[in-house]
Amino acid sequence: MSVSLYYAASRALPLTSAEAAAVERVVAAALASFPYEDEECLHLYGGADEPGRLLAGSTKMPLDPERALPVLVHVLGSVTELRRALPGAAWHVHLDDLDVPWDEDGGYAL
Repeated sequence: MSVSLYYAASRALPLTSAEAAAVERVVAAALASFPYEDEECLHLYGGADEPGRLLAGSTKMPLDPERALPVLVHVLGSVTELRRALPGAAWHVHLDDLDVPWDEDGGYAL
């Protein structure tokens, strides 16, 4: 049985060009520093599917428990960077049915 991390950001105002560039930088950095070539990393779908949606994505967690935690920590770190790059957005981050809490200082973590 697979478990996935889902993340989405919404806001009335669309992305600015500076915010879009920041999102691209975060995604590129996440991919470049990802610890496993054969596992899924930060994966964004875009935002055109719902009005006000800035971005949405998901990451399927590895079945190997020794890999799952490093992948989860890495992706949550990237989602934290995305949230900080998009001020004023409402975020929903969850691991299947479990909401991932936000901490202003530490970001997303379980």
